[in-house]
Amino acid sequence: MQVIRHAPDGCPALVLNADFRPLSYFPLSLWSWQDSLKAVFLDRVDVVAEYETTVRSPNFEMKLPSVIALRQYVNHARTPAFTRFNVFLRDAFSCQYCGDTNRDMLTFDHVIPRSRGGKTTWSNIVAACSPCNLRKGGRMPVQAKMHPYHAPRQPSMYELNEKGRAFPPNYLHESWQDYLYWDVELEP
Repeated sequence: MQVIRHAPDGCPALVLNADFRPLSYFPLSLWSWQDSLKAVFLDRVDVVAEYETTVRSPNFEMKLPSVIALRQYVNHARTPAFTRFNVFLRDAFSCQYCGDTNRDMLTFDHVIPRSRGGKTTWSNIVAACSPCNLRKGGRMPVQAKMHPYHAPRQPSMYELNEKGRAFPPNYLHESWQDYLYWDVELEP
């Protein structure tokens, strides 16, 4: 395919579920222009909005999709993966001991230390800044006089998506606005 206006690599498509809500907010559900076109041709998505950028082959021309909606609904009731990123997202990227939000200093801490039988699970891991993690060390919360602001627990996919809405991505195309912030107060 040949590009007519802009480089297509700068044209990701916002992917909406069949209910027209993004599949995820953080990270924002985006597909490359190649994946978007493939989904269009396989009839798996509907094009909701387009870029001005056009791609063409010798016998076909098409504007790149900027917003696409899945034809089949993806259920968000599944259990979220236990990852460092999801733990940080659950804890709003803040230390659960002092509230610091410096992402460069963020680690995760075993509330009940592994040396005391603590497991690496949703219910025993919290986000912690490096200084708090070092200060707590291998001690129990009572010994260290350090208790997490929020008791660690497994979040739902819905909760993680709601938390992700608080962290907008660096780049937002204007065609995405109507689908990302449905609960924002409208201007008169």
